[in-house]
Amino acid sequence: MPRRLATKLILSVALLVLGVKAATLWINIHDQEKQLLESMTRGADQLSRSITSATWQAMLADRRDDAYTVMKTIAEKQGVEKIRMFNKDGVLMFSTAQQEKLHLDERAEVCTPCHSKSSTPLVKIDAPSRARTFRSPDGHRTLAMITPIYNEPSCANASCHAHPASVSVLGVLDLTIDASHVDDEMRNLRTRTAVMTILEILMIGVFLVFFTGRFVEKPILKLIGATKAISEMQLDHPIAITSSEELNQLAHSFNTMRERLQASRAENEEFTAKLENKVEERTRQLRSAQQKLVQTDRLASLGQLAASVAHEINNPISGVLNLSMLMQRVLKDDGIPPNRVPDFRRYLGQVSSETARVGRIVSDLLSFSRRSKPQTSDADLNAIVRTTVSLLAHKLQLSNVDLHLDLAEDVPKIHCDQSQIQQVVINLVMNAAEAIKGGGTVTVRSRPSSDRKSVTLDVTDSGSGMPPEVIRKIFDPFFTTKEEGKGVGLGLAVVYGIIEAHGGDIEVESKVGQGSTFQVTLPVKTVEVENGAVLAAGV
Repeated sequence: MPRRLATKLILSVALLVLGVKAATLWINIHDQEKQLLESMTRGADQLSRSITSATWQAMLADRRDDAYTVMKTIAEKQGVEKIRMFNKDGVLMFSTAQQEKLHLDERAEVCTPCHSKSSTPLVKIDAPSRARTFRSPDGHRTLAMITPIYNEPSCANASCHAHPASVSVLGVLDLTIDASHVDDEMRNLRTRTAVMTILEILMIGVFLVFFTGRFVEKPILKLIGATKAISEMQLDHPIAITSSEELNQLAHSFNTMRERLQASRAENEEFTAKLENKVEERTRQLRSAQQKLVQTDRLASLGQLAASVAHEINNPISGVLNLSMLMQRVLKDDGIPPNRVPDFRRYLGQVSSETARVGRIVSDLLSFSRRSKPQTSDADLNAIVRTTVSLLAHKLQLSNVDLHLDLAEDVPKIHCDQSQIQQVVINLVMNAAEAIKGGGTVTVRSRPSSDRKSVTLDVTDSGSGMPPEVIRKIFDPFFTTKEEGKGVGLGLAVVYGIIEAHGGDIEVESKVGQGSTFQVTLPVKTVEVENGAVLAAGV
């Protein structure tokens, strides 16, 4: 089945024309054949009457040979096949066909026009009823006309004839003529009609191809191209179609739709631009808020470290004070006694060692508390853990918490902001210590993944654990299970933001009565964002 409109239209019109022409041909051939046969019937009737008139005198004078000679002469004319004469009893009296002998009864084809419809033979019959057509043995069409020979008064009163006046018909003249030219005319008519039909179909087809191509297909192709352009969001090309009013209205509607779509697209782009500006503004605000949140949490962690650091600093300073007093006793007005020089040097070395210890503690505290721009570099996670827990050691001792480190030696370096990862360790270890009531153990483990593309840090406590409803909210800002005044619920939210910004992940496993484990996974390599920061929140 063709799919193109022009092909469908041409085939449909061709079938329609062919059907109309076939019906018209059949009607025309039937009418033409009927007219030709009627014309031949009239001609045959006139010829038959002419024959009877031409032989009338000879028959009246009973000169049969003269009458037969006339009929033979007429039979030799073109188109006349034979002439026969039958008497009223059906006996063949004369035939131009040699040696033809017939005796017909009333059922014979020649006799049926007068004898078939009633028991009484008909006397007066019209010409069409006296004519008959048939096919000769060689297959050509033949027309036969019978003409009654009436018993006229001049014949009935003649002294040489024994035909009483009561006899109406003396016999019949059967004229057979060739009607093959009717078949030729019909054949020529069919040929002419077929040729004209083919020419008409070709002309209509050419016209339809031109018409559909110019006024239908071309505009439709323009519409198809326009729909494809719109599907590709090319909205700057209007359609101009003037081939017909209907397609022009369709193109106008299409252009209206395109213009509205273009306006909607412009509105959407404008709205998107405004929305992007608002999102960018809100993002800057969130980054600022997140940065303040991290700094707030840093200050809170710094406050928690204050007591432990103060104790750590107090011990070496007390030692330095005692050592300085000993050195004052050793030192005399005339100098250091020779026998006390080794002691003095030992005291001086201890003063240097304790002072250096104080310097390291203060340096670690300053490096944590100092607010600087985020900086990423390759760092040793184990070293960060050890440095951080050294600051928390005294705090954990005061809380009766034992800290165990299980750090794998083959942990690869990670690309991170060391200060922020240190803050993560502080928050997780201090949360673990605060979850233990009456003493317990906090274990910090580090290990590489099997493909060495990431590092895992576990912080496990032996506390009371958490129910599922608490675990679902554990990383929500301002959610806390601590007593009032001991926390505001920002620590784990900050931890979650830092880990997520580093491209890592944090999970928690906890069962009531069995403690909790926070598992942090950090990639070995992370993609840095603008301004050197790894935090998506801008910390």
